[in-house]
Amino acid sequence: MAMNFEQARQNMVENQVRPWEVLDARVLDVLARVRREDFVAAEHRQLAFADVCLPLGHGEVMMKPVLEGRLLQALELNPDDRVLEVGTGSGFFTACLAGLAGQVVSVDIHADFTHSAAQRLTAAGVGNVTLDTGDAVIGWSPTGQFDVVVLTGAVAHLPERMLAWLKPGGRLLAIRGMSPAQQVVLMTQEGAGRYREEVLLETDLPYLVHAEPPRQFVF
Repeated sequence: MAMNFEQARQNMVENQVRPWEVLDARVLDVLARVRREDFVAAEHRQLAFADVCLPLGHGEVMMKPVLEGRLLQALELNPDDRVLEVGTGSGFFTACLAGLAGQVVSVDIHADFTHSAAQRLTAAGVGNVTLDTGDAVIGWSPTGQFDVVVLTGAVAHLPERMLAWLKPGGRLLAIRGMSPAQQVVLMTQEGAGRYREEVLLETDLPYLVHAEPPRQFVF
């Protein structure tokens, strides 16, 4: 029997995301509009709405829908916000950001991710996204500053250089710490080099390349 994707999408929003304390109407609406099944590999299409992380290649994963909802809600995006996403992945979260903000710049270290995400975003009619390929942890730097910076992969420690990418009053969301008990943290720029930090929840995701914890040598 063919899967009813529209019904599955509504079930995801109402039975997974909303019960996980995601109540922002704009966030729920964008998750109900963006066709998640079009942003997963063909072999995972039937699992597009399952409460699991889906493999993307290179050891990376697509976040669970409930986590995507919580992160989008925490960002409190405005329609005129300029957003930087570090870790394009499949492009699904990118499309959601684009549906809530004014402009999105998304960078990924894997050129094949950038290429496939560009195709998917174009097919979905998303026109307010600029994609780039580069290592945002240790090399690549954006042009200008942003209202919001969001890291979609984990970091053992937040690179200080990323805080400089925020406009005054801007906010940065990262998954930080040691697996399997990483924390989702929201940093708000308060001026004069001060940042307010809020811990939102715990999760566990693969690390961004070059953001892994140092190896522990055992003798």
